Amino acid sequence: MDALDALLNRVSAPRLTAPAPDAAQRELLFRAALRAPDHGQLRPWRFLTVEGEALAQLGELFARALPADASPEAVAKARAMPLRAPLLVLVIARVQANHKVPAQEQMLAAGCAAHGILLAAHAQGIGAVWRTGDMAYNPQVAAGLGLDGDEQLIAYLYLGTPERELRAVPQVQVSDFVRAWPLIDSAE
Repeated sequence: MDALDALLNRVSAPRLTAPAPDAAQRELLFRAALRAPDHGQLRPWRFLTVEGEALAQLGELFARALPADASPEAVAKARAMPLRAPLLVLVIARVQANHKVPAQEQMLAAGCAAHGILLAAHAQGIGAVWRTGDMAYNPQVAAGLGLDGDEQLIAYLYLGTPERELRAVPQVQVSDFVRAWPLIDSAE
């Protein structure tokens, strides 16, 4: 698959099953991530992979992070969340404070690394979906994952084999999102 095809046709695959990407495929996923735009060559990202028994362990961490009065249904849902794919890649932004590269640019670079993984997955026929939700911002989850104070979880990338054929790419009009500047007042 060529680069433009991957860029123009990537879609999320929310229903995933085994097998997970193999070692060679993973190598390509992470090599693509490491090519993200990176002002200052800070490489403001790192990745954790979660699979096998660790998926259930992550589910237990999610369940423990819920409020004490969480319903049994909420606890069951939290435990099941990581089990939606055979492999999770957790994308962590490592922001260097007080650097000439603003924190926002460092966060965007980490987001681009996550997007690189999604594109490389699509190009290899691997199903993938980017999720966040409350567990991406929970301090107890961050501590359980070993995140440092300058780190923030920005993505749970679920990866595996799509359970069904991917949906068609929704068509949008470029003109709905692009304008020339300066804007001309339409009343004139």
